[in-house]
Amino acid sequence: MGISYDEPATLKRFTTRQSLGFPLLSDPGSKTIKAYGLLNEGASGPTEGIPHPVTVMVDKSGVIRAKLGFEGYRQRHTSKDLIEKARDIPGDKQP
Repeated sequence: MGISYDEPATLKRFTTRQSLGFPLLSDPGSKTIKAYGLLNEGASGPTEGIPHPVTVMVDKSGVIRAKLGFEGYRQRHTSKDLIEKARDIPGDKQP
């Protein structure tokens, strides 16, 4: 899933337009974004509250186990990258 400070209607239009295969969650005020340390402190004006474009791996208890990101927002990790990172996380290992 993804998270953004945008309103639900905006996220729904974006999800439909981009044919995303995962949900986008709305976080007005960026409360969750801030709680997970994802806030882009350098953003101001209309982009204030925007998170860094990162992939976060969270365990069942809500603890962040890994953060993966790139400079900029266009490049993304592949599924293979994410699976390899997940295998490196200590704890319960899945086959």
